[in-house]
Amino acid sequence: MIDKLEFFIVLVREEHFGRAAEECGIAQPSLSAAIRQLEEQLGVQLVVRGSRYQGLTPEGQRVLEWAKRIVGDARTMREEMRAARKGLAGHIRLAVIPTALAMVPRLTEPFQEKHPNVTFSVVSRNSLQVLSQLDDFEIDAGITYLDNEPLGRVTSVPLYSEDYTLVTAEGTPHADRDTVTWAEMANIRLCLLTPDMQNRRIINQHLANAGVSITPMLESNSMVVLLSHVATGRWASIMPRNVAKSFGFTQGLRTIPIVEPEARHMVGLVAPYREPFTPLVSALLHEARGLGLDKTET
Repeated sequence: MIDKLEFFIVLVREEHFGRAAEECGIAQPSLSAAIRQLEEQLGVQLVVRGSRYQGLTPEGQRVLEWAKRIVGDARTMREEMRAARKGLAGHIRLAVIPTALAMVPRLTEPFQEKHPNVTFSVVSRNSLQVLSQLDDFEIDAGITYLDNEPLGRVTSVPLYSEDYTLVTAEGTPHADRDTVTWAEMANIRLCLLTPDMQNRRIINQHLANAGVSITPMLESNSMVVLLSHVATGRWASIMPRNVAKSFGFTQGLRTIPIVEPEARHMVGLVAPYREPFTPLVSALLHEARGLGLDKTET
């Protein structure tokens, strides 16, 4: 039944039989047959059927909750037995908010030194996608904000406290300042992350608290794109301190602390709230707790 529950989870995520079958590596008729067999085994209809996928029945919604729990436990059991036989090995999938991408090596490098048979894949996602992909087993862990928007049922480990600076090219207005205020952002030609990014929502809230409403001249979901535009001298941006340095954009740029207030938000590692954890996730959480990064970013 485990494989059928896995197929069911993928179908709900993709909301399309053809795409789900492709994701599962089977033919669409095989997927449809597996879902029908699951319904027969459970004695309830799970999927509202028509000419295409139309969602779940109430029973299907409840089975989805059980399916995620059962599949998660089964994967944990398989990984634990593999670790018992061969030691810690495998692959960890991480999703990371754009502003935290540069800090990932501070976690992955010491981890891989201790566990050389573990590999990583790292993708950039917004905070909502991080939580959604955790819930759907698309990733093993994520790095996101911990204290600004609800996280739901996750296990979290603080990594560092993010504060905010005006990033601007040398020779531009404000470039010779020691500090700037949130209220002064109203008169600056800004490029910012897109509104689907929590960093942007945080910035918008601090601007609103200062009585400022802005329309960015450019938006992107890539920190590299923003820094490239700042480097031209025609734009400035609001970014966490040391982001420019972390991405290699240091020459000709200044980072000026934004005050009134000096805002801080915690960034950390999140993993599914599940006991026991898989051996890989358990080791990753242990590594994060030992880093001692839960202070202002330096």
